Amino acid sequence: MSQTIGNSPPQPAVVALDVGGTFVKWLVADRTGVLRRGTTPTRAADGPERSFGVVLDTVDTALAALPSTHTPVGIGLAVPGTVDERRGVCVYSENLGWRGLPVVERVLRHTGLPVGFGHDVRSAATAEWRLGAGRGIADQVYVSVGTGLAAALLLDGRLVVSGGYAGEIGHGGTLEGEPCTCGGRGCAETVASAAAIARRYTASTGIPVDGARDVLARAREGDAVAHRVWEDAVEVLGSVVADLIRVTGVARIVIGGGLVHAGEALLTPLRDRVRERLTVHPTAHILPAVLGGAAGSWGAALLGWEAADIDLDPILTAYADAVRTRSEPGAAE
Repeated sequence: MSQTIGNSPPQPAVVALDVGGTFVKWLVADRTGVLRRGTTPTRAADGPERSFGVVLDTVDTALAALPSTHTPVGIGLAVPGTVDERRGVCVYSENLGWRGLPVVERVLRHTGLPVGFGHDVRSAATAEWRLGAGRGIADQVYVSVGTGLAAALLLDGRLVVSGGYAGEIGHGGTLEGEPCTCGGRGCAETVASAAAIARRYTASTGIPVDGARDVLARAREGDAVAHRVWEDAVEVLGSVVADLIRVTGVARIVIGGGLVHAGEALLTPLRDRVRERLTVHPTAHILPAVLGGAAGSWGAALLGWEAADIDLDPILTAYADAVRTRSEPGAAE
């Protein structure tokens, strides 16, 4: 007897989590695109076990949001810090307080589902390379400016990992300045990350602000301290990006993370600062991430599909079409 539409088998779907120092962004996606999405506070200040408990709770929330027409086949997780994808371990994440945490083992035990695991910035870079601003470009750098500051380097179509240490541009390099959570002083992350912009403004004025976006708004209104803090951040970020171009020769730079939502208020002066620092090097093409702050979530979804051992090619085609439609002028957010 032929099967009726009402008895059609459930469609496969994955749960994807982009775990940040401030929020966990989650989504549920099938082979055509996103079905559900949401965010929840990471609660990193409450300690590593509590923040990992939030991750497990968020997985449960996302699974519960799955439509009855679908069934979960995999989990994708992208986390910040030094990540050993091969062993499924977060070696160290300063933003989360995780050390030697067997992420894959614990999530697998919790859900019974295959788990794809990766570094948040490398996952976001993969999404932009396969679906977004870097699509089809074999040599590029993805720079994430959010709670932290990090990069992912793609050379000849291959992500450079170097044991998980490649792309840690937010730390080291100076010997004086504000103390950093990594143990250093004056690291780029203490000035140029979105979290640092808000923190430095409040430290200078005593006025609490609602993130870097609030500082930018105050700078536009003529607040001299906000203007200085913002300019300092762009100056340091420009220096770091120029260094990346000098060392690698890569000209395509994709800027992602939460601060990318500042748009040309960030990108125009950043392009100027980078241009000032380069001479014989290739002209930099600095572009905003097409996926914006959702790049890590899309990358985590791809990790979930890979863990489920499902052919990615038709999924990538469908996702790229969805991203292109979303990015067209006049398209709904």
